[in-house]
Amino acid sequence: MSTDADEQPSEDRRKYEFRKVIEELQEYEGSGTQLVTIYIPDDKQVSSVVSHVIQEHSEAANIKSKQTRTNVQDALTSIKDRLRYYDTYPPDNGIVIFSGAVDSGGGQTEMVTRVLESPSEPIQSFRYHCDSDFLTEPLENMLLDKGLFGLIVLDRREANVGWLKGKRIEPVKSASSLVPGKQRKGGQSAQRFARLRLEAIDNFYQEVAEMADEMMVPKRHDLDGILVGGPSPTKDEFIDGDYLHHELQDMVLGKFDVAYTDESGLSDLVDSASEVLSDQEVVKDKKQMEEFFEKLHVGNESTYGFEPTRRNLIMGSVDRLLISEDLRSDVVIYDCDGTDEYEMVDRRHDTPDHECSDGAEAEVVEREDAIDHLIDIAEQRGTEVKFISTDFEKGEQLLDAFGGVAGILRYSTGV
Repeated sequence: MSTDADEQPSEDRRKYEFRKVIEELQEYEGSGTQLVTIYIPDDKQVSSVVSHVIQEHSEAANIKSKQTRTNVQDALTSIKDRLRYYDTYPPDNGIVIFSGAVDSGGGQTEMVTRVLESPSEPIQSFRYHCDSDFLTEPLENMLLDKGLFGLIVLDRREANVGWLKGKRIEPVKSASSLVPGKQRKGGQSAQRFARLRLEAIDNFYQEVAEMADEMMVPKRHDLDGILVGGPSPTKDEFIDGDYLHHELQDMVLGKFDVAYTDESGLSDLVDSASEVLSDQEVVKDKKQMEEFFEKLHVGNESTYGFEPTRRNLIMGSVDRLLISEDLRSDVVIYDCDGTDEYEMVDRRHDTPDHECSDGAEAEVVEREDAIDHLIDIAEQRGTEVKFISTDFEKGEQLLDAFGGVAGILRYSTGV
């Protein structure tokens, strides 16, 4: 028997549905400043918010444009009506209410009202916003991947520093050294040359440290750690020499052998530190895709593409469903003489004509979100769903080469 907890949507699905609503809200446009957004934290009394809305409704009477005045007041009335569903305080984490007359084409408008509960993080403060667009940026920030790591790669020739933000690697600064080679120029004593070379190395390490300090010290309270990479003995000299700011020095999680110290070295550093980053999404995504490619090369132990993956899902043979985070498609269901056939299409395009496999005339039955369609089947079959970022090469391949949909199978099939 299933429990209430069992029936709750997965975290990935909740995030996807939340992201989909935000994207829908971003597409709405209002004529003038008539789209109202209110962010309400969970410690804000509903009665206080209602009073604020009533006050804004009264002040909106001063708007010169009759249409804008009417639309703003209608939006505020709709918000006040929605607030009646809540008791003294809003739910945990707070709510955001969007309401306004949006452009529906042909010079027409329609009233839209949406209420969103924050999926994971609490709304920080009360905010009232009236503009030609809904204010979605604070909610978008909640969807950003968690985890912030500083990255430093260096040898005695060059260095690069950057961020690992969730799944995204962002190069920020680079430097080149003036350290001379090991061969001294004629006329210089070996001792003098060695001293000058050590001074140049020390100066370069100080430059790299200043570069990292400038970038990371202001973010030190948000940092989850710092990773340092490069060949030996460079990375060891840099860390053991205490060049970094003392607060950053304490946040170094490890030193890792990295062959390249240009921007590509930052990616190599993340790969080398995969054990340290085992809880970070970028590594999890890479492991999922690496396993998919391994299974793909073995034989019938993986599936890809919408229809083959869908058939395997229905059979119950898919262990993990892999969906690109950037997939934006619908599935169209056609009736082909009593048999349903399915086709995935770009969400922005009209429903295409479909040729039935038996030549029968196709009739459109339904069009729905492709990801929702696949997740519904996956949840019925006990299949785990993984959303894969496009911020690394194999993640891009999932979207571009495999249609954004793939699966790792429980057992080999011929489908």
